[in-house]
Amino acid sequence: MGWLTRFLAAVAFLAAGIIFSPETFGSLSKGENSAKLLIFLKLSHLLSFATAWGAALWATFIGGIIMFKNLPRHQFGNLQSKMFPAYFTLVGSCCAISLSAFGYLHPWKSSSAVEKYQLGFLLSAFAFNLTNLLVFTPMTIDMMKQRHKVERENNIGDEVGWSKNREKAKTIPKLAAMNKKFGMIHGLSSLANIFSFGSLAMHSWYLAGKMDL
Repeated sequence: MGWLTRFLAAVAFLAAGIIFSPETFGSLSKGENSAKLLIFLKLSHLLSFATAWGAALWATFIGGIIMFKNLPRHQFGNLQSKMFPAYFTLVGSCCAISLSAFGYLHPWKSSSAVEKYQLGFLLSAFAFNLTNLLVFTPMTIDMMKQRHKVERENNIGDEVGWSKNREKAKTIPKLAAMNKKFGMIHGLSSLANIFSFGSLAMHSWYLAGKMDL
């Protein structure tokens, strides 16, 4: 079942809930409707933020490292070229939803300084992910494919780790130049991802301060 099928199934269940249980989503008065809207917005913000935070934590510090240490390098690169666009799309979309909901709940003109900072953090996280999705990821994938071609011509890339690449790069200037360019582009992408994660971390600190356990 693809993501689109799961999404449509979720929408169908939501529609069924609205049709067969209108009191859950509707209201009998404007006041109740407003209260339910606030709950919906808070839930949208919380779930979207939690999804973005969890996905970023896993992809940045756990999943990618495990795959790199256990998969042949070309296989790892090809897998990442499919995963990163989906990853940045997911996290960027969640940041957009979270930002929109938080912005609705905390209008700029009436927000406190702390709330304005949080809007800034969420906006930054969204912008960094959008930049990665539209700029750095396509550049990284294109550079990776060019380098894979050169490596295959020299019978490297099926090993785990960078050792053979580094050895060959000492005698193949073209590969060395590709490594340098790839490292620069990938470094900018990683930096944007870390900044996004840091922005989400700052917002998590804000949310923790709002909890009353």
